[in-house]
This record gives sequence, C-alpha cells and structure tokens, in this order.
Amino acid sequence: MQRRIYDADHEAFRETVRTFLAKEVLPHYEQWEKDGIVSRDVWRAAGRQGLLGLAVPEEYGGGGNPDFRYAAVLAEEFTRAGVPGLAIGLHNDIIGPYLTSLATEEQKRRWLPGFCSGETITAIAMTEPGAGSDLQGIRTSAEDRGDHWLLNGSKTFISNGILADLVVVVAKTTPEGGAHGLSLLVVERGMDGFERGRNLDKIGQKSQDTAELFFHDVRVPKENLLGELDGAFVHLMTNLAQERLAIAMAAITAAEHLLEITTRYVKEREAFGRPLAKLQHVRFEIAEMATECAVTRTFLDRCITDHADGALDHVHASMAKWWATELQKRVADRCLQLHGGYGYMTEYPVARAFTDGRIQTIYGGTTEIMKEIIGRSLLG
Repeated sequence: MQRRIYDADHEAFRETVRTFLAKEVLPHYEQWEKDGIVSRDVWRAAGRQGLLGLAVPEEYGGGGNPDFRYAAVLAEEFTRAGVPGLAIGLHNDIIGPYLTSLATEEQKRRWLPGFCSGETITAIAMTEPGAGSDLQGIRTSAEDRGDHWLLNGSKTFISNGILADLVVVVAKTTPEGGAHGLSLLVVERGMDGFERGRNLDKIGQKSQDTAELFFHDVRVPKENLLGELDGAFVHLMTNLAQERLAIAMAAITAAEHLLEITTRYVKEREAFGRPLAKLQHVRFEIAEMATECAVTRTFLDRCITDHADGALDHVHASMAKWWATELQKRVADRCLQLHGGYGYMTEYPVARAFTDGRIQTIYGGTTEIMKEIIGRSLLG
C-alpha cells in the first residue's frame, strides 16, 4: 500500500540520510563491529550534516523542526542500512526531549550546542543490576550536600555508555519516596568518581557501546538537576511514549526489509531443480509475513501521524512497541529459516538482523510490561 504520511520535504531528507550513510557509515561499519564501538568522528559528521538535534530550537544549534516524521525517516533509513550501532535515535528521540523540555535556559545553552554538533554524545542511565522496569527497585542514591549532590551507585546495560559525555542518571533523592522519590541528575565526563566498567559483549549490535557505569561519591552540582526534584517518575513516563514508538518504527522497518531480502533470495535460490519461490510452503510463508507487515505498517504510520500531532497516548505506544518488535523477531526467525544454511552465516544480512534485532522486545520496556500497561488501561 502506498504510504501517505510523508511529503516531498521528507523524501528529500531521506536522500540526505542515505548519502550520509553511504559516505560516513557503511564504509567503516565492519571495523566498528570488530572494535565494539563507533568512531567519535561519525558523530561529528552527523552533526555537520544536520542529523542531530532535529527538534532542538535553532538558537541552540538544532534543526528547529518538531515534526517527528523526520525522526521516523532517519530511523527507517538507519534500519534498512543495518547499522544500529550508531545510536543517533537514542540521542535524538529519547534523550533529546529530556533536554529540550526539562532543562533550564542556562542548561540548554551549556549542553544543547554540543548535543547538536556531535561533540557531546549522550546516554540515559536508568537500569541497574537489580532493577530494570521496576523504578521502585532503583538503589543509586544522591545525598543533598548543600551546593551539590553526592551520587553513589551503579548502572548497567547503558547504551552509549563508553562514548557518552553527558549521562542523565536516575537516582533516589528522597529515600522514603519510592518511585516518586527519584530525580534526574546530569553527570558529565571527567567528574571525579564517575567510572565506566566493561564495554559489554552482546550477541548483537556489536558496534553499539553498551556499558556498566559506576558512581563513587560523585559531586554533582545542584545546577545539574534536570527537571523537578523528585520528579523523575513523571518525567520518565512523559517521554516513554516517544521512546517506545521509536523502537516500534525500527522494528517494522526491519521486518519489511528482511521480507524484501528474503523474497529476492527465494526467487533466486533453487532446490530440487526449481526456485524456492515455486514451493507452496514458501509462498505461504512470504504471504503471511507480507500481510502481517502491511497491517502493522498501517498502524505504525497512524501512530507516527498521531505523535506528530501530539495525540499519541502511552497505551497505543505500548501496543505499537510490543506488536512491532514481536513481529520483527518472528519475521527474522522465519526469514533465516528460508535462507537455510546461508541464513546462519554472518556474511548474510539476515543473520546479523536476527541477532541485532533480538534486543527489541526487551529494551524500552519488555513485551510483558507493554501488555501489563495495556491490560491495566482496559481492566483497571
């Protein structure tokens, strides 16, 4: 079905993104996968190309365009290129809104120019060894010491953890407050007591630096409190819809791209003297995946449009997230199977997509958490 959510300006931006990927990313990506981290140079290149801070006001160096459809184009092209290691979506769509909506004027002038130029890479640190989706389980704490917070604790599975210059840390500032006693503190590279642990060895997304972070008596200036004191729970809930939509956008694009690759493969690959595409089972598999992708794409495009209009709620974002990521996982498995032994070879895109995409049903809120959110909205 012809998509109707983009206009000529969006498509022109798509060409800009494709040119950037072809010039600055794809020639180096294999080396980044081996290194376990991308180059800082590519972040600066993305900044020069205007791909960072799309929605950040122009006065701070951003694109000044709040139309979320540009972010959707960026997510689609990065997914089709198979380069999830360069976490620009995390930077723009997940962390960016915290800085633009919660930061004071002084904080915006201090942080946003580097955010948009690629000189300042960002991360958000919420997950801990003993706490993921359950915010009440967070143990990292910040003690009020008058002119600063004294931060102690640890975080894990932090995307951009090694490269990050600016880390938004979720910490307990009122111990008896539970989930409503949490605040967002911005920790900057070079602060005494801020240490990075291992660059974690994952089954996929090898070039995406995912790290452990440690905080030992880190003196965080009072002016680095982001948003309201003890307001992290509300701030996090406010931005989760966009985070989950961003993950869902990548998921449906990945599923569609895998379907395209596999459709071509079964037309060319022969078994028993004829193309795989002539086998009824294969045709049925392709037909089922194509239908599931088309139906899911229609819903996702509606969610993108609603979010661009400020109308997407957290329930529908949760629906989009769990459904699209589970579809991606299912399609990746079926497409790998249709590739046979070649699907198990890392030189084939389907093999990397299988491992790269497995995290999608986990981060940003697991499938089970998404279902719980939806169920509670319907049943109380």
